[in-house]
Amino acid sequence: MELPIPLRQGVEHLLEKVPLPTLKQAAKTLSDRYRAELRDGRLHMAEEMAVKAYLATRLPATYAAVRASLDALSETRPDYAPKTLLDVGAGPGTVLWAALDLWPDLEQAVLIEASAAVRRVGAALATEAMTARVAWLAGDVTLDLADLKPAELVTCAYVLDEIGPASLPKLIDRLWHLTDDTLLVVESGTPAGWQRILAVRRQLIEAGAHVLAPCPHEAPCPLVAPDWCHFSRRVARSRLHRLAKDADVPWEDEKFIYVAASRQAVAPLQARVIAPPKSGSGKVLLKFCETDGSADEKLFTKRDGDAFRLARRLDWGDAV
Repeated sequence: MELPIPLRQGVEHLLEKVPLPTLKQAAKTLSDRYRAELRDGRLHMAEEMAVKAYLATRLPATYAAVRASLDALSETRPDYAPKTLLDVGAGPGTVLWAALDLWPDLEQAVLIEASAAVRRVGAALATEAMTARVAWLAGDVTLDLADLKPAELVTCAYVLDEIGPASLPKLIDRLWHLTDDTLLVVESGTPAGWQRILAVRRQLIEAGAHVLAPCPHEAPCPLVAPDWCHFSRRVARSRLHRLAKDADVPWEDEKFIYVAASRQAVAPLQARVIAPPKSGSGKVLLKFCETDGSADEKLFTKRDGDAFRLARRLDWGDAV
C-alpha cells in the first residue's frame, strides 16, 4: 500500500533539501522515543526536524495501518460513507489522507494536534490536494475537546501510547460522546498496544457501542498472553527511508491493532484471520477469531474443495 500521489509528492518536496545526517539523527531520536513509549511531558514531534523524520520513516507505515483499519470498517459496513471527520491527535493528517482516499466525498474534517510544527507541515501538505474543508486546531487531547462538534467518523490513531493510563477512560468517554456514528482507534501492534485497545473496547461495549472490527463478537478477547491480537502491513521503503534508518531491506512490516465501534448494529462477520496463514503442499492452517468469542486453528486440505480454495486466498486480518 502506497501513499496517495499528492501526499507522496508533497513529502518529497519537504524533504528534498534536508541534510541526511540531520535527518538520520532526528529519525533515531524519534524512534527511540516511540519504542520507549516515553511520557515525559514533551511531544514526540515538537520540532520541525522531528516532523520531517516522521515523514521520511513513519508516515508510509502509519498510513498503511490506518488505511487497512478503515478498509476493515468499510468492509463491515459497505454502505457507510461519512461526510464529517474528527481526528484527535492528527499528526500531519495521516487519517485524513486515508479517509479521503477511501471516501472521496468526505466534506469536512476537523483535526486536533498539539504540536504547532506538525500542524504547519500537515497544513502545507494538504493545501492544494484536499477536496474536503479542513480545519486544524491546536489542542491537548486530554484537555481540549470540550467545545468540539460531533462528527460521523471520529478517529484516534497512534495516540494512546503518549497518554498516561489514568487519563484514557475520560478521553475515550469524550471521543464516544463526540461520535455521531463510528469511532476508530488504532494503536501499534505491540502487547502494550493490544492491552490499550482491549481497555478501549471494554469501555465502548459498556457504553452501548457495537463492535464492527476486527472482532466478530463482543465477548471478552479469547487470546491469552504471551499471545496477543495484532495485524501487519508490508510497506515499501523509499531510498531516503532506507538511508535515514541505515536499512538494507527495501520493505518493513508495520504491526498494528485497532477497534472500530459504531452506534449502528450490523450483521456480524463469521470470523477473522488473526495470524499469518501456515501453508504447505496441498494444505493451509488458519487461526480464526470466531463469532462465539473463541479462537481456534482450522486445517484445510484439497479434500475440502471450495473451502480449501477460499482458505488459500485468505490472509492475516481478512474477514470471512
